[in-house]
Amino acid sequence: MTDATPPHAPAPAALAPAAAVKHVDALAANIRKVFVGRPATVELVLATLLAEGHLLIEDAPGVGKTTLAKALARSISASFKRIQFTPDLLPSDIIGVSIFDPRRDAFSFKPGPIFASVVLADEINRTNPRVQAALLEAMSETSVSVDGEPRPLPRPFIVLATQNPTEFEGTYPLPESQLDRFLVRTDLGYPTATQEREVLRAQVSVHPLEALGPVVGAEDVLALQATTRAVRVDDAILDYIVALASATRARRDLALGVSPRGSLALRRAAQGLALVRGRAHVLPDDVKALAHAVLRHRIVPARASDAAATATILDEVLASTPVPL
Repeated sequence: MTDATPPHAPAPAALAPAAAVKHVDALAANIRKVFVGRPATVELVLATLLAEGHLLIEDAPGVGKTTLAKALARSISASFKRIQFTPDLLPSDIIGVSIFDPRRDAFSFKPGPIFASVVLADEINRTNPRVQAALLEAMSETSVSVDGEPRPLPRPFIVLATQNPTEFEGTYPLPESQLDRFLVRTDLGYPTATQEREVLRAQVSVHPLEALGPVVGAEDVLALQATTRAVRVDDAILDYIVALASATRARRDLALGVSPRGSLALRRAAQGLALVRGRAHVLPDDVKALAHAVLRHRIVPARASDAAATATILDEVLASTPVPL
């Protein structure tokens, strides 16, 4: 297994279906060794990775956000960095700085933690807008600018961000432009009593993360991403996605409906989920399963007080939009 692929290396070819499914199943099984239960969440994380997107996990402290992100990172033989976001963080703290080397009589660049294949951005809403903007460039361009010079990031590249929605003091809410850069936004919820008992039993002596090792390499992930791009999406599925997006734009209780970029995000995520589920073609059920995670953070209610109603609105849109046969 290799480390992160250099930015300018040729992209690996797509895998045969059987090989792709084998890699995906290995990733899922490895993550589930430490992230107990909630298989739909594991599917969502892997679909985001395969679709070359970024994931925002929003939930209360202590429900497993960081464990899930670390489990994915440790399952891939690639570089991993964790950034703890704080109000006093500077863009250079995550991007890097140019330092003068007197021996060479020249400046040399010291890369920051953003130069990793898997980046865990912990409590992203605790940092200031300047740092958020720097992260936004990295997520959208897969590169950063230092002294006016673009520097490409390693491949694959995924940001797994967490935030606690129950704490508001000293936080900086993410603007719509940055939320839109996350392919998927989800929560975890509390485990069942059975799942929580398994967690307690597994962590009697050491955390199971300590024994978790990689099961795929960076090259394998890139090949899986190439395979995902080749997953077939029939015209009927495309029409269904367009119909869902159009329905949100026609709602009077929404100030902002799903944009074409949101439609693209739903299609990409559906391709990823189809491959995670062992198929080389997208079904309407893939689209429906992802609608909330991909679209909810891309719509804005007409009144700020109605923000909690976005889930109900999407349910109504899904129920009223004909599903292709």
